[in-house]
Amino acid sequence: SDRKHRGPLQAVILDWAGTTMDYGCYAPAVVFIEVFRRNGVDVSIEEAREPMGAHKKVHIRKLSQIPAVAKRWEEAHEKPCDEEDVERMFQEFVPLQLDCLADYADLIPGTLEAVEKFRARGLKIGSTTGYTGEMMELLRAEAKKRGYNPDSSVCATDVPAGRPEPWMCLRNAEALGVYPMESIVKIGDTLADVEEGLNAGMWTVGLAKTGNEIGLNREEIESLAPDDLERR
Repeated sequence: SDRKHRGPLQAVILDWAGTTMDYGCYAPAVVFIEVFRRNGVDVSIEEAREPMGAHKKVHIRKLSQIPAVAKRWEEAHEKPCDEEDVERMFQEFVPLQLDCLADYADLIPGTLEAVEKFRARGLKIGSTTGYTGEMMELLRAEAKKRGYNPDSSVCATDVPAGRPEPWMCLRNAEALGVYPMESIVKIGDTLADVEEGLNAGMWTVGLAKTGNEIGLNREEIESLAPDDLERR
């Protein structure tokens, strides 16, 4: 039998940092840089952004494996960065990230209007993030103060594996009571977000301007020459 979905869209699943809040996805980037700096290794903001979208511990691991970063680590520590180092840095990362999350919690302009339009079309609103549960709670509280309150939120620590695995998206679908997956749109600002949506069998939209891939905040974006912005 032909089971293709021919009906309307039923839900949208939105990422957090760089998609609905934190224009330019700065909060995690600055903390990754700080954690490595505290361990005697300089990383550039471009390097810090490379694995974005993953569970934060996975992000630290992947960042330590970028060849140039791995080389600097070995020079500083006279041994490769191992899993013990990754775990220790993740433990350092958590309080630092919690400390600065609220400073980057402003909603991206257009978020409330978009969500209002989604709701007017009868869509349910889910969300996924590479942040941990306690970071997510803080973000949800900040977002709620600003008028944004998704129906469902799933974070990387709620599932067996974060992005690019599809589990956060599928957990949202379950929480929202929506299927088939073709009736859901996943929206995010990292390559991992796009892979997560596609792996879940959902429609998937990648955002560039406000997110990690360009990695500039609103003021920085507005000061770019038009052709430079277009190129990015």
